[in-house]
Amino acid sequence: MRRAGVTSLLLVAAMAACDNDLIVVDDPGPGGAPDAPRAVAATYYAGSVSVTWELGPAWDGEVFRIYSRRVTDSDWFFTAEVTSCIDSFCLYEDINVVGGETYEYLVAAVSAGGVETDAATIPQIFVPVFDPPPVPDAPSVVALDNANFVTWGAGSRDADDFSHYKIYLEDGSDSFLLGETDSEGFLDLLAVNGGTYRYYVSAVDADGHESGGSVSGEGTPRPDFSGEYVYDYFDAAANSGFRFAEDEGTLPVVDGDDAGRHFRLETDVDGWWLVPGPDAAIYPTGFATTALKCGVASDADCVDVAVAPTSGYSTTDVSITTQESYVLRVVGDDGLIHYGVIRVSLLGFDQNDDALMIFDWAYQLQAGNPNLAPPPA
Repeated sequence: MRRAGVTSLLLVAAMAACDNDLIVVDDPGPGGAPDAPRAVAATYYAGSVSVTWELGPAWDGEVFRIYSRRVTDSDWFFTAEVTSCIDSFCLYEDINVVGGETYEYLVAAVSAGGVETDAATIPQIFVPVFDPPPVPDAPSVVALDNANFVTWGAGSRDADDFSHYKIYLEDGSDSFLLGETDSEGFLDLLAVNGGTYRYYVSAVDADGHESGGSVSGEGTPRPDFSGEYVYDYFDAAANSGFRFAEDEGTLPVVDGDDAGRHFRLETDVDGWWLVPGPDAAIYPTGFATTALKCGVASDADCVDVAVAPTSGYSTTDVSITTQESYVLRVVGDDGLIHYGVIRVSLLGFDQNDDALMIFDWAYQLQAGNPNLAPPPA
């Protein structure tokens, strides 16, 4: 095969004065002609063509030369030399490609004497035009207890070839890839209380083309009775139940099958549901509120549930939605009736596409008292 600037030299000397012609060929060097590469293939992703091949059974440490050309070119061009492989598998990444072109690649093994043995296969690969999805909307960050929930709009899905998102954590002038998800939500469990974390999001298409980063959003986790979260029973049963706790030393999130749970979260095709536990009942109607509890620093139009209803509770599942408060009548640790309230701030999905509910809650420590107030600090 003829290659631009790379051709084997064959010297033929005809000696008219002799009976026999003398043919001189380049010395292949130690070991003769090398074993040809096997199973050469090319794939494209994220602006790069990956050329792969396997070592032949008689490979003896020879290096490899990679040649490439567009299918519209007549000549081959020397692209790179690969001197090492891992576990009989070799890889070359070609980033010097242009969108909208089809390329083909030739891999040759080279002996110590310079003799090349070409691979039998010459793969072709089409490089698509680099056209990433739209930049995602600026994320909103819900600060939780030792966690942040990052969520954003679904505008990037307008791209026909949308694949997933990448979530980055900013650290001064640097940024780090925190994770990937195909959902518009990501739960950062590495965040710790008292720190402020900034996040931005990019969108990636099926060919690995990544959009620019979104505007940043930030959140500061803090230890309180705000920003609790439980998972859907059918996605993560062990973290789907909840029991009102009387102090900060008691974890309120329990297994969804725990007999002491006051409720658990369930989802189905009809929506999101609070399912009361064995010793609990839920007021069947949610209350539209602007906050869990309105205090002296609240806005003038703040709306909460200050007093729990004393009757009308049900032990059937209650449909829930965001920005509403739900009142429960439960049996407390003392075996007596207590009232509690939760306010749903977000219903969404994490990076594993597991459904979760984020909510604030308050619990009346005095048995039988319908006045709802957060536990004392």
